[in-house]
Amino acid sequence: MSTAEMTYTQLGRTGLRVSRICLGTMNFGPVTSKEDSFAIMDRALEDGVNFFDTANVYGWNWQGSAEEGFRAKGTTERIVGEWFAQGGQRRERTVIATKLYGDMGPWPNEGRLSALNIRRACDASLQRLQTDYIDLYQMHHVDRLAPWEEIWEAMEVLRMQGKILYVGSSNFAGWHLAQAQESARRHGTLGLVSEQSIYNLVQRSVELEVLPAAQHYGIGVIPWSPLHGGLLGGILRKTEAGDIKRSVGGRAGDGLPVHREQLVQWEAFCAERGEDPADVAIAWLLHQPAVTAPIVGPRTMHQWEGALRALAISLDEAALARLDEIFPGPGGTAPEAYAW
Repeated sequence: MSTAEMTYTQLGRTGLRVSRICLGTMNFGPVTSKEDSFAIMDRALEDGVNFFDTANVYGWNWQGSAEEGFRAKGTTERIVGEWFAQGGQRRERTVIATKLYGDMGPWPNEGRLSALNIRRACDASLQRLQTDYIDLYQMHHVDRLAPWEEIWEAMEVLRMQGKILYVGSSNFAGWHLAQAQESARRHGTLGLVSEQSIYNLVQRSVELEVLPAAQHYGIGVIPWSPLHGGLLGGILRKTEAGDIKRSVGGRAGDGLPVHREQLVQWEAFCAERGEDPADVAIAWLLHQPAVTAPIVGPRTMHQWEGALRALAISLDEAALARLDEIFPGPGGTAPEAYAW
């Protein structure tokens, strides 16, 4: 795919243009080698993808001790930073989004959303990313203990210092988005421009209140886990063919016995169209209101190349209706979804 073929959209209500696919980097380091990560990022730019997502905690080591886990955090940002450092307009051509919230060490104030941690976490991410500014700085989770006045004041200081350009959220409920935006309005700041939520055919809870709130406030939605941990990537076909090289765990493992009957229909639906289930799952998200760009987190170049096919898949009303039959959502937006 060439840059000319890539489609772009505005990030929420901002003037910032981003690709309709966002490259997720969570596998870079723990699963994907630095060399392969570099190759995937280079290929993404060649394909016209200018939107990359990471987080300060990425690189963690769940199998090791707590101390080893803390040391591993930041690995992914370092890989991205080393890639930027090669030059060739890599940084200038990339809209880089990173996140803070998770504990980066065992000491108090090394996580969450205090003004102290917001300042320290931003400086640490800038150092690891080898850049002097972050395009989109995202709160990885809501912090119910930190008042919004403190959060917005700290973010505004970073913006005035030129260290961040935009602020986003992740894993917020609809009412958290409203809280954040109304507080930002009182402080005369732009507030949130994006929300990163789990959203896919299996997990559609955000349709109740998160998507309506995002649309109301002009917040772009960046879905993560578009394949629900691989469940929507043709897991039945791959299992039968012996193509699954590792045991099925996580969301896919939990969801397989629950959704098996739906998955049979899903994979048949995709086979009738001659399309890979993973690509159709991403294409479905691209047809949903408020969605800016699904996050595709490849482990390999092959996975990345396949994901771009989603941009060329068009789903008509009949196809979308059929998918609603296979994977019924919550019934629309609240309160009509459960009341009248």
